[in-house]
Amino acid sequence: MAAVRPQFEILASASQKLLPWTHYRELIRVEDAEARSWYEQEALREMWSTRTLHRNISSQYYYRLMKSGNKEKVTDEMHRLTQSMQQDKLEFMKNPVVAEFLGLQPNADFTETELEGSIISHLQSFIMELGKGFAFVARQKHIRTDMGDFYIDLVFYNYILKCFFLIDLKTQQITHQDVGQMDMYVRMYDQLMRTEGNNPTIGLLLCSETSEDMARYSILHDSEQLFQAKYLTYLPTEEQLRQEIELQKQVFLEQRSK
Repeated sequence: MAAVRPQFEILASASQKLLPWTHYRELIRVEDAEARSWYEQEALREMWSTRTLHRNISSQYYYRLMKSGNKEKVTDEMHRLTQSMQQDKLEFMKNPVVAEFLGLQPNADFTETELEGSIISHLQSFIMELGKGFAFVARQKHIRTDMGDFYIDLVFYNYILKCFFLIDLKTQQITHQDVGQMDMYVRMYDQLMRTEGNNPTIGLLLCSETSEDMARYSILHDSEQLFQAKYLTYLPTEEQLRQEIELQKQVFLEQRSK
C-alpha cells in the first residue's frame, strides 16, 4: 500500500485542478512527499511547463537547491536551461480538458448551446482547467463581413502568449468542415480584431473526439495557430487519464510531424 499512496495523494490534489493533468503525471513519479509538495508549489507559482517540471525532477533540482550554498546560481541556471521549454504554445493548453464540473452526463445528448451555457455558468473553473494565462473576453463574438454574420463561441486572451484565443465547441468528433471554419475565424480575427502588439490569434476546436487523421492530413498539420483538444465531462480514473493523455499527445505529435 505504501508504494501507491503518493498516487492517491496526487490524484486528490489533481481533482482541485491547480495544475494541468500532465503535471500531476510527472509529480506521481516523485516518492519523497516533501520534494513532491515543493515541486507542485513551485510549478504553480512559477507557471512551469510540463517539460520544465519533467526536467527539474529528472535533474534533482529540489535536492541540489536545498544543498547549495548559492541558491541563486542554481536557480539562474535552471531558468536559462528551461527558457525554451516555457514558450511552447502546446504547454498552455490542457488536453484532455477534464470538465466534470459542468454537470453534463457522459454519453448524454446535449447541444453545443447547452455546453457553452454550462461553461459560462462555471467560467472560473473552466478557465482554471483550460490552462495558464487565460482571461475571458466574449461569448458568441459577432464578426460582420460581406459574406455575412459570424459568431465565435468563446474568445479568451492569453496574457502570457499575448494573443487572442478562439474556441469553437463541438459535441462530436472533429470534421474537415470544423477545421475550415476555425481557420476562417482565426484569419478574420487577425485581420479585423487583432491590434498592434498582439501575437497571431490561436484557434482551438474543443470537441468530444479528436482525430489523428485530421492532425495528419488537414490544415491542422504543422499549423502554429490551429489546434484540436478533447473534453471529458467526467473525472477519469488514473488509468483512463494516463491513456487519454498519451492518445492526445500522439495527436499533437501527428500535427507537428514533418
